[in-house]
Amino acid sequence: MRCPFCAHDDTQVKDSRPSEDSTAIRRRRQCEGCGARFTTFERVQLREVMVVKASGRREPFDRGKIEQSVALACRKRPVPQERIDQFVSSIQRQLEISGEAEVPSARIGELVMDNLRELDAVACIRFASVYRDFEDARDFEDFASTVRDVGGR
Repeated sequence: MRCPFCAHDDTQVKDSRPSEDSTAIRRRRQCEGCGARFTTFERVQLREVMVVKASGRREPFDRGKIEQSVALACRKRPVPQERIDQFVSSIQRQLEISGEAEVPSARIGELVMDNLRELDAVACIRFASVYRDFEDARDFEDFASTVRDVGGR
């Protein structure tokens, strides 16, 4: 594993343990070159999933993109980071076990949105406003009414 601080190629594992949700192994490493310590996570990947963008371009699935957008949608909401990690792991597993080698980005967006409804309604509306490119208050009202109907509130 390459050191993120000095790019030295040799690092030593100092500690390994399962993550909180047991979907990854957390490893504490120390660089042999500069002595810096850092953490890595090792996750199971069932299959390589390619994302097909609206333009037709294909790229490998990047878990980090979902983590970033969900974290942003949940910002200042009572959703702990471990729940976000579990949420993203669940989305990734759903994609990997679907059996499809290529998944349209629109399907991933809808999957995230559908699952966010159960995690946090406000986060779901925030995510949808960017994902569906809301243009005015009416778009928010229309979507919020569907979230309310699902949430039973």
